[in-house]
Amino acid sequence: MNHNALCTRPSRDRSPAWFFFLVFALSLPLWLVDSLGQYQLLQGLPLTAVMVVCPLLAALMLIALKSGIAGVAEHLKRSFDFRRITRKAWYAPILLLMPATSIVAYGVMRLLDVPLPATDLSPWLVPALFLLFFPAALAEELGWSGYALDPLQERWGALPASLILGLVWVTWHIVPLLQVQRTADWIAWWSLSTLATRALHTWLYNNTGRSVFGVALFHSMTNVSWQMFPNHGSHYDPRIFGLILTVVAGWVTMTWGWRTLSHRGTRLDIR
Repeated sequence: MNHNALCTRPSRDRSPAWFFFLVFALSLPLWLVDSLGQYQLLQGLPLTAVMVVCPLLAALMLIALKSGIAGVAEHLKRSFDFRRITRKAWYAPILLLMPATSIVAYGVMRLLDVPLPATDLSPWLVPALFLLFFPAALAEELGWSGYALDPLQERWGALPASLILGLVWVTWHIVPLLQVQRTADWIAWWSLSTLATRALHTWLYNNTGRSVFGVALFHSMTNVSWQMFPNHGSHYDPRIFGLILTVVAGWVTMTWGWRTLSHRGTRLDIR
């Protein structure tokens, strides 16, 4: 990224630090309520999953302070900014990378003789899960990618920004994971997987004209793939997924370059 070539842009008026603070402040009451009882929306998905709205709310609050209602409306328009994706070939990794990762993980677990149940999923489940997860992914990505990522990239470059955002993302999930009684080992491997996935989010974002719609689709397919593995996430192994996704993220970084995670020699137009 050519930092000297970047002129003053709206993203420079954004504060990732305040955004992160607000996300956690808004999530705290939900964590406290859920601590009063063990409730799950889906298997492995605690009631606190409704905290997905917190990144969106935090972003809109900060934008409203700077730009008023007009700025809020402009930001919400990014929910369906699919026209930014001028190279339609990018829909392939957006929609297929995570299902392909699940298939590879399933094959690896078979080779390792890990006991796996027969798949028992209804054909309508994929579209039903997508309809559930896509609005949630949009709410998250309008915050993580749409608000916080660009100022972090301007200062640190694409990969460091992804790791900073990924660490915050991981930390934000710790309380819900503990509430569904995940072990420290499980959380550690899941964290590796999540950091790698956030780098892939940035890669897709930077190569699709900074499309929030695109990364929300990818985010949705990540959650759909988890629920489909192989029966509602029953045998999801974060160790296998973490290692596979780290390899994929490493290949992306070497191929596209850590500074931009975009086409080599292409300056990011952050605005």
